Amino acid sequence: MALTIETESRIYRSLRAVSGITAHLVSLGFTIFVAVLARPGSSLFSWHPFLMSLAFSFLMTEALLVFSPESSLLRAFSRKVKVRFHWALQLLALLCALLGLAIISYNKYLNDKAHFVTWHGLTGLLTVLYASMQCIGGVALLYPKLMKNWTLAKLKVYHATSGLVGYLLGCASLMLAMCSLWFTTTVTGLSWYLSVLCPFSPPSYHEPGNAYLYRKRIQP
Repeated sequence: MALTIETESRIYRSLRAVSGITAHLVSLGFTIFVAVLARPGSSLFSWHPFLMSLAFSFLMTEALLVFSPESSLLRAFSRKVKVRFHWALQLLALLCALLGLAIISYNKYLNDKAHFVTWHGLTGLLTVLYASMQCIGGVALLYPKLMKNWTLAKLKVYHATSGLVGYLLGCASLMLAMCSLWFTTTVTGLSWYLSVLCPFSPPSYHEPGNAYLYRKRIQP
């Protein structure tokens, strides 16, 4: 028996709610897990995995989830507040990522090691540069009058789409980090496989694009 539009919509919202809760828990849990492993402060290098997981696993995930109608922690607040909170979290994530990049670069310099010669290093550099550009692009949404030849609706679509690409880059960089010598010697067996799944937790953070398209599809 075919599902009615109302039933299909209710199932969709329920799945997104469960997905969102899972994303909250996984992003926080993974960041705590990395912090326990790295013990930030125990060495100069230890700050790199902690800051990068904090930036791309926790802060960026929360910045995207803030717009989810089912799982946002700020559902009761206005969109203006959500936008400001999103901007603050993304800026904080970028600062953590830049600091993490600076630390690993300086650590390699101190140990006379080559820079950006692995897939993780190259992807990480690309991700940080992309996140920097994405934050600059976000200024256009805060002050749309600066972009006179672009409509606000078009800017939102482009920012949401490019933001998703940036998030996926962050996930790829985190996954490649789990193939590094430091991580594979510290985490083994089933724990390693579970860790690899963490950056790809349920994608309820696709709200600006996927949910909008879905709502348009189910409208009578």
